[in-house]
Amino acid sequence: QVQLVDSGGGSVQAGGSLRLSCVGHGFMYESYCMGWFRQAPGKEREGVASITSYGTPAYAVSVKGRFTISRDNAKNTLYLEMNSLKPEDTGAYYCARGRWGVDASACYERSEVRFNYWGQGTQVTVSS
Repeated sequence: QVQLVDSGGGSVQAGGSLRLSCVGHGFMYESYCMGWFRQAPGKEREGVASITSYGTPAYAVSVKGRFTISRDNAKNTLYLEMNSLKPEDTGAYYCARGRWGVDASACYERSEVRFNYWGQGTQVTVSS
């Protein structure tokens, strides 16, 4: 059974840092595109960052240069290092697994239809 367990959220002041983690169970982790999404109150969920099975990352413009996505295939774990946090980064963050066969270009697009398993979400709150 496929399961994603994300953690690491919290409350920080603007300019602070957090590191999110997501452990995958029940599938060949190293073979899949993985991504981080977030949803702010009253807004649609958006793709923040994604990483191909080969480890090539891609970022939304709003977080590029501040966030770093990485993966440790030996630990079946996905990370999101978030620095220089801003109040607009507040929201629930979800890790997600790409569908089987999602290629690099589709992984970079971070379209939700390309992802079929989701973590339970971890809350990030950034105060000004």
